[in-house]
Amino acid sequence: MKIITTPNPILITKSKPVKKFDRKLKNIIIDMEKTLIATVDPVGVGLAAPQVGLSFRLFLTKPSDQSPTSIYINPVIKHESKDEAVLKFSNSKKIEANKPKSSKKKLLEGCLSLPNIWGNVSRKKELTLAWQDEDGTFHTKHFKGFPAVIIQHEMDHLNGILFTKHVMEQKEQLYRSHKNKKGEDVFDEIEI
Repeated sequence: MKIITTPNPILITKSKPVKKFDRKLKNIIIDMEKTLIATVDPVGVGLAAPQVGLSFRLFLTKPSDQSPTSIYINPVIKHESKDEAVLKFSNSKKIEANKPKSSKKKLLEGCLSLPNIWGNVSRKKELTLAWQDEDGTFHTKHFKGFPAVIIQHEMDHLNGILFTKHVMEQKEQLYRSHKNKKGEDVFDEIEI
């Protein structure tokens, strides 16, 4: 499967619920998992069906190389905390803020459908999610920290929202990344 990038309209279209839990769906999930695992530089931690051109309410997460791939079909956020996540995780891109008054490092959110675009997004620290698995069985679970952030990002994809919308609404900064001569990531502010 190929990852769809902007400006494809499927990325800003609300997805439809999955109704058939059949062999075709399982094959889509297998193909999506292969696609997610194959992502490098950056390593993908989540993939929603719209990102591979399918308008279904389905996404996968894999927060780290060691974690199993989790499948979420027809997910619904049942509860979110009021607190925002303060994340410290290895899959993030870290940059020095280019502000003279600050030496803090910012953790940036990115997206496989927006190559080389990064931004700081405030997300809820915890949430409770209800969903179905590939057999149609219902589940509910509480998530916090990085897994909760990934779920919120992927839920946005199912609702036709890209993370850049949140960056703009929250009056945060967007960055474009590229490699320097040493092969290291360099982040340049995007003028808006």
